[in-house]
Amino acid sequence: MVEVRYFAAIADAVGKSSEHLDLPAEATISDLRHTLSRTYGPTLDPMLKVCAFLIGDELTRDVTTPLTPRVDVLPPFAGG
Repeated sequence: MVEVRYFAAIADAVGKSSEHLDLPAEATISDLRHTLSRTYGPTLDPMLKVCAFLIGDELTRDVTTPLTPRVDVLPPFAGG
């Protein structure tokens, strides 16, 4: 089980600030992106491609990064 927290525009796009997803222990950011796309529709894909993911204390866009029990999904903010 992974707690996924959404911020700013991505929270608006999915209509919530967080949720728990049942993903396998070996799941990666790529798996999370595919799950979110299937759940919320392919129109979310362009936003997910530019999001950064906070995994533990590391901010990454590397889709091969393994998930931790909590993942923050961060869209680009103004100026970034």
